[in-house]
Amino acid sequence: MAKLDLSSISTRAPEGFNKKECVKDRDLLSRRIGDLQHLMYAEDKHSLLVIFQGMDASGKDGATRKVFRYCSPVGVWAYAFKKPTDAEFAHDFLWRVHKLTPKRGRIQIFNRSHYEDVLIQRVHKWINEEHALKRIAAINDFETLLQFDNNTTIVKFYMHISRERQKEKLQERIDTPRKNWKHNPSDWKEAEYWDDYRRCYEDAISRSAVPWIIVPSDQRWYRDYFVAKELVKLMEGLDFKLPVLESAPNG
Repeated sequence: MAKLDLSSISTRAPEGFNKKECVKDRDLLSRRIGDLQHLMYAEDKHSLLVIFQGMDASGKDGATRKVFRYCSPVGVWAYAFKKPTDAEFAHDFLWRVHKLTPKRGRIQIFNRSHYEDVLIQRVHKWINEEHALKRIAAINDFETLLQFDNNTTIVKFYMHISRERQKEKLQERIDTPRKNWKHNPSDWKEAEYWDDYRRCYEDAISRSAVPWIIVPSDQRWYRDYFVAKELVKLMEGLDFKLPVLESAPNG
């Protein structure tokens, strides 16, 4: 297992990228995703599970809005994972996840995911290391099942934001009235565990059977462009085809 070192990966756009051009290109890419989603829905053979995972304020909501803005709501569904309910706690940790996976023809977006039940549990030591590693193994088996048994393509984005930028974004939720609704005092408390979360993310990503894509997320315009570009490349590779009638109907 190759160990991931997130500190060696930049959280910003490479030199030479122009914001105005990236915003323009991202819009074109988002339109292309809308076209591809239509083909996928019509063909009804593939499904796509898109996972956005990352620290608080890393841009999971924003990327979802921008990247999928031209998709039909009939074929795309987004779900935000929060603290499990009592009923969910009474089952295995994947019980609440499996029923949310996409059926063929659909795109399912996870804002956070089943990895929450490894990350936060591990950081706060609510489960021990042996339990955490068994959960990661179970996740790998679960994702393998989705791929071979339902033709589900899984793409996992880690929203790679710097500690300094996270603090700025959390403060914006206090200082900007239209963002006040996002403010949660517990986010600041969780931010105190930054190093622990980073360490757990690095380990979970390194052990994942399905590769993660690391998204530089300090700049929203580059983050959204990066995600859209990766999705277009992936979806075009699935070679969706519109179904056609083998012969014209009578009459």
